[in-house]
Formats: sequence, C-alpha cells, structure tokens
Amino acid sequence: MRLGIFGGTFDPPHVGHLLAASDAIEHLTLDRLVFVPAAVQPLKAGRATASAAHRLAMVRLTVGNDPRLETDSVEVDRDGLSYTVDTLREFARRVPSAERYFLVGADVLASFAQWRDPQTVLDLATLAVLTRRADAGEGRAGGAAGADAQRPNAARSDIGSLLQQRSTFVPTRRIDVSSTEIRDRVRSGRSIHGFVTDTVGEYITAHGLYR
Repeated sequence: MRLGIFGGTFDPPHVGHLLAASDAIEHLTLDRLVFVPAAVQPLKAGRATASAAHRLAMVRLTVGNDPRLETDSVEVDRDGLSYTVDTLREFARRVPSAERYFLVGADVLASFAQWRDPQTVLDLATLAVLTRRADAGEGRAGGAAGADAQRPNAARSDIGSLLQQRSTFVPTRRIDVSSTEIRDRVRSGRSIHGFVTDTVGEYITAHGLYR
C-alpha cells in the first residue's frame, strides 16, 4: 500500500488542500491519503481560530465521500503538542508494510532540521514536498536535481544527505487561497463561496467561527 499523510492545522480546510491532495494522489500513485488535523496550534494575537474539534469536523466535511481520502483524529486524540514523528510512529504501527509519504509545503524544508527527531521522521516516511508547478523547474522527483538550490539550510544540516534521499517533489497547481484569507473574509463579512466546500461554509456560519 502507498499511503499519503497530510498534516496541518486546516483552520479552515479549503479547496487548495483538496487540489493538493488530488495532485499528490495522482503524482505518487497513492492508494489512500489521510488528512490529519493538528491538535495544538500556535495562537497569534488578533487571529480568530477554531478548536481542534471544529477543525476535525470541517476536514471530515471537506473529505466527504471521496473514496481516495480519509480523516484521522490521531493528533486530536493525543494529549500534548502534535509532533510529526509521533504521528508517523502511529501510522507505522498500524500499517507497517505501507510505503508512507508525508506531505509538506516547500517552505518548511529550511527549518526541517529543527523538527523533533527529524532523522526518525525520514526513517518512517518519504517527505512529499508540495511544489507549485511553475516553481518546480526541471528537477526530477526524488529530490536530486535542483534540490540544493531549493533547500540551502537543510543541505547544510547533518541530515541534509538523508533528506535528499528521502524526499520527492509533488508538482501542484497554483491556487491563491489561504486559510488566513478565509478567516479574514469571514471576519469582515465577505463571502467565502468557492474558497471552501459548501458544507464547510455552512458549518462555519452555523457555529459562528472566525468572527
């Protein structure tokens, strides 16, 4: 089995997340992709956020009945901060024979060496780096060609070589939508139709989120 794991705060989940998931499924020929909402997120002053329970519910609504996608509450159910290494250990325990891919944005690579136990993360899963198609260039998947130019800090770290071996680029379409913009639009009373699924839009309104 080829298993994709897509972690994030999803505050809220939006159409960009769905399209990125679809691109990853096709590019990596995944059998299944699991959304894993984080339990504990850093809070910034002046920013409205939804609870873990609300975010989990919205991810489930976003996934809907798509047979390729699932939602997992492993981080919401676990006490304390949400560390990737703990989540990957759990998936390795559940499906030890699966070929695991952990989806990340290209922007996190510079700080990857500061993650908790990054070497174990790479032992447990291949990093599937979501890269906008216009920015991917001609570098081949697998993180070899063009990798050094896109992750200079990681390349200088002790795990730089392993990171290049255990990562692959996933070209994704350019979607200029973000959770931050959606929260701002809700707070200012503007429509979010088309930014999120209809079911998530209805959920946000019904629960008075982000106001």
